[in-house]
Amino acid sequence: MQSPQAGLPRGRNLLSQSQLNKDVAFTDQERGALGLRGLLPWRVASIDEQVHLELEHLRRKPDDLERYIGLEALRDRNEALFYRLLVDHLEELAPIVYTPTVGRACGEFSHVVRRPYGLWVTPEDIGRIPELLRNSERPDVRLIVVTDNERILGLGDQGAGGMGIPIGKLALYTAGAGLHPDWGLPVSLDCGTDNEQLLNDPLYLGYPKPRLRGADYDAYIEAFVEAVTEVYPHAVLQWEDFKQHNAIRLLDRYRYRLASFNDDIQGTAAVVVAGIRSALRATGGRFSDQRVVVLGAGAAGIGIARLVRAAIQADVGTSGQAQGAVVLLDSQGLIYQGRGPLSPEKAAFALTGEEMQRFGFGAEGYYGLEEVVRRVSPTVLVGTCAQANAFSEEAVREMAARTEAPVVMPLSNPTANSEAVPADVLAWSEGRALVATGSPFAPVALPGGRQRVIGQANNVFVFPGIGLGTVVARARQVTDEMFLVAASALAESVSPERLATGALYPPLAELRATSRRIAVAVARQARDQGVARIRSDEEIEACTDAAMWEPAYASYVPAGCPPAG
Repeated sequence: MQSPQAGLPRGRNLLSQSQLNKDVAFTDQERGALGLRGLLPWRVASIDEQVHLELEHLRRKPDDLERYIGLEALRDRNEALFYRLLVDHLEELAPIVYTPTVGRACGEFSHVVRRPYGLWVTPEDIGRIPELLRNSERPDVRLIVVTDNERILGLGDQGAGGMGIPIGKLALYTAGAGLHPDWGLPVSLDCGTDNEQLLNDPLYLGYPKPRLRGADYDAYIEAFVEAVTEVYPHAVLQWEDFKQHNAIRLLDRYRYRLASFNDDIQGTAAVVVAGIRSALRATGGRFSDQRVVVLGAGAAGIGIARLVRAAIQADVGTSGQAQGAVVLLDSQGLIYQGRGPLSPEKAAFALTGEEMQRFGFGAEGYYGLEEVVRRVSPTVLVGTCAQANAFSEEAVREMAARTEAPVVMPLSNPTANSEAVPADVLAWSEGRALVATGSPFAPVALPGGRQRVIGQANNVFVFPGIGLGTVVARARQVTDEMFLVAASALAESVSPERLATGALYPPLAELRATSRRIAVAVARQARDQGVARIRSDEEIEACTDAAMWEPAYASYVPAGCPPAG
């Protein structure tokens, strides 16, 4: 509880500060004590009534981009109300504050932004990044989401507009895991753009030069990391929407130097592993026996392959010899040793000559998805290639002929890039497939009046809990094992009733409870691996609950005080 004598601003100055403003929810006592009489309409409304009214405002807007702009305006005006609205209506509003609508907002950033938010760092700032971080006036930052804007969703280089991604991620951290807004800092490493449309736009707000590359880029990133460790030495750093090669090498370079992770690589992988574990709850079987084919060997595909392999190896410890396999395809088909020059990331998953022989592949050549499915007989098929209809009818039918309940995950966004449509997958598999998608899809009607719910393999199910758990544990690293336990916790969050509908993930409305479960599991794993600064299970549970902020209004007048003026 805070009194007017505790240094609060008054009158219009108070109404202009989004972290303190309550709009028409200021009580009569507060209006009198804080110089607000006459500045607000007569009625005092509750926060629930304000939520109802704001939802009415949003639903009147003509399209989702306008709703996005409206929500950003609300955040600028009244932060607590913005987050209360988002928490109470997360299923409806998450697609507005994040994917898919945030993609449009990133593309049109210079034309729709009202009040710039977050921290902007250009190559001209390389010698003063600590000063910029301190200019944010956030002394207690616990988690930083940073992007260099080069691979925004499926849209590519969006220049300064990529800032919409860290902002959206942090909004979901707060709504989905209770991370206090003051604990998060969105950062755009605006190191130029190669997007000619942006460079030719006279109203473009970003750094209007070609994108920084090579040694200069590496020095720029190094200066940023050095500044973070100086100003916020205990903060968690989340790399977001970096292009494939940079994404993987920056993760591998810095993950042991400061607590950091890449959601596109590791978060996506954890969601996929969770989906497989959910499917095994429904069908039985061991993780170590799964044969997983991944179509697409970019950052997401490599991340999935890494964590699936780790899950198989972890399962071998309790179930004997592994019979499973992870097989990757890129634009040149099956990845195998001797296929020609391969990046180190791909080479790590290239099939050996012995494995090629075991699966019945012949001489060197091109092996496409259909041939791979016939020879490998996968139990799980994952798509990250961003090519619509890449999962052909022949491939799915071949898979279903060899597996009673095939798990099929076309993950690419947006919907137009999905490797398959769930209705087709279910038709080609005679209704036996368990389908999860990267984009939202409506339930599919099956013969006999049955309906199959399509769970969305959305990273929002894991990154808020992973970030919160790392913050709570005060972890020095974010390990692969922390992502494995996050995946298990997510799979355990799917109720038997929901699993019976075919959905491999919980509903988004349960995100806060799911994030808490994941955060506790992640913090415990960090403790068990010796990378945490927290000890007992009781402390972990209590600190997790204490860290989960609930959007609500504070009272600015002590109870029992008479109204002033």
